[in-house]
Amino acid sequence: MATIETTPRTLRISLTPAEEVFGLLRDLEVPLSAVRSAEVVPEGLAAVRGLRAPGLGLPTRRIGTWRRRGTKTLVSVRRGPAVRLELTGQRFDAALVTVDDAPAVAAAVSGARR
Repeated sequence: MATIETTPRTLRISLTPAEEVFGLLRDLEVPLSAVRSAEVVPEGLAAVRGLRAPGLGLPTRRIGTWRRRGTKTLVSVRRGPAVRLELTGQRFDAALVTVDDAPAVAAAVSGARR
């Protein structure tokens, strides 16, 4: 399962080796100033929007890049709550990631942005 970590200046999404292979992704590190918002979505699978290109899309797991008109989202979700991060000026416009304690991670990211 992916993890989201913050330092005083950066946010890092670390993917497992399997997620990197199946999603054709790599870890993402962005400055905290590029994070516009962090919110918890109650069901990560239902929050995925757009077309998968490239990545893995199974009924219980989605990993990869999802594209919609004008947006590109890094996705690594399974059933349950996930964290949605809106980004600006980065290679992805958003990230949607299932983590162990989504409310705590979203609160930590929001608190670190201040």
